[in-house]
Amino acid sequence: MSISSRIAFLKEKLPDQVKLVAVSKFHPAEKLREAYEAGIRIFGENRVQELVAKRKLLPDDIEWHFIGPLQKNKVKDIAPFIHTIQSVDSLGLLQEIDKQAARQARVIHVLMEIHIAMEESKHGFTPEECTEILAKKDLLSAYRNIRIDGLMGMATFTTNREQIRKEFHSLYNLFKELKSTCFKDSGYFTELSMGMTGDYEIALSEGSTMLRIGSYIFGEQSD
Repeated sequence: MSISSRIAFLKEKLPDQVKLVAVSKFHPAEKLREAYEAGIRIFGENRVQELVAKRKLLPDDIEWHFIGPLQKNKVKDIAPFIHTIQSVDSLGLLQEIDKQAARQARVIHVLMEIHIAMEESKHGFTPEECTEILAKKDLLSAYRNIRIDGLMGMATFTTNREQIRKEFHSLYNLFKELKSTCFKDSGYFTELSMGMTGDYEIALSEGSTMLRIGSYIFGEQSD
């Protein structure tokens, strides 16, 4: 099955309001272009150097998302063009993104990454840490060059579907709670990024608004 036919199959299954992020890490620009020609406009990368190189080879209307661990000293390299950083896992990183976005006179969209998996290797705030930060209105109002659009999380890599569902459900509950409290007067905080190739159907049923799909679209070793 070709990249374009896989994308068509996915789009048929997705509700209109759900965004599809093609996780293109480790794949050459030629494959990304094929996905682009099949209608994909959002691509997700997790390495700064690879992202910067690919951007130069592909159309300007692509919405680039950064989805992996991001070192603060690398933010400046993607600040001129990145649309969304999905993997904000510390207050220091949030501050650095705002600083670099201000230097570029632009606004960078961000998602707060929440640690929901039963794996220490995964990154993210605890739900309590995230809630504490977002409840500080004075602190967040000082950040004029970022917009917090929602949350992101990765479930445990397991064959236990109920475990995955439980983790996604907990993230959805946190998202709804924060939206109704910290963001009740805003028109944003609308994105819940959860679900990859192996678990996206569960994520959809638990309220995901943004899927990060790699290996199904491009082949193995992407997400």
